[in-house]
Amino acid sequence: MKELIAIQKEIAVPKGQMNKFGNYKYRSAEDILEAVKPLLAEHNATILITDEVKSANEHIYIEATVVFQVGENAISVKAQAGINPNRKGMDVSQSYGSSSSYAKKYALGNLLLLDDTKDADTKDNTEENKSTEKELDDAKQTLREAHEMKSLNSAFFEL
Repeated sequence: MKELIAIQKEIAVPKGQMNKFGNYKYRSAEDILEAVKPLLAEHNATILITDEVKSANEHIYIEATVVFQVGENAISVKAQAGINPNRKGMDVSQSYGSSSSYAKKYALGNLLLLDDTKDADTKDNTEENKSTEKELDDAKQTLREAHEMKSLNSAFFEL
C-alpha cells in the first residue's frame, strides 16, 4: 500500500508533552492524529480507530484497533493496555479512558512506524549513526517492496 508507506516516510510526531511527575517527554494519541490528518487528506486515505474492553485470566484490558484504508484496501493494527479500575487518583471511567488512550497511541505508533529518532539536524554524524541510518533505509526499502498483505506482514515482523 504505497499511500501508507508514503505517510510513514513523511510523518514526524515529536514528543512534545511533558510528564512532570516522571520527568519524561511523550507524545499523545491526539498529537499523532493531528500530525497524520493532513497526510491522510493528501493521500486520500482514512483511519478508523475503535477499542474494546476484553479480559484474560482475570485481567481486564482495552484492545484498540486502528484501520488504515485507501479505497477498498485496508490494513489494521491492534494494541492492548491493561486497566486498573482502582488506580489512585482516578475514578473508574478515567482509568478506562487512560487505558484506551494508551492502547490507541501504541496502535497508531505501530501502524505509522513512529520511533524515537531525532531530527536530522540534531544527529551527530559519526560512523555509528551512519550505519544505523543505512539499516533504517534498508528496512524501509524492504517494506516498500512488500506489495501483498502477506509479504508486508512478514517483512514488518522480520524487521
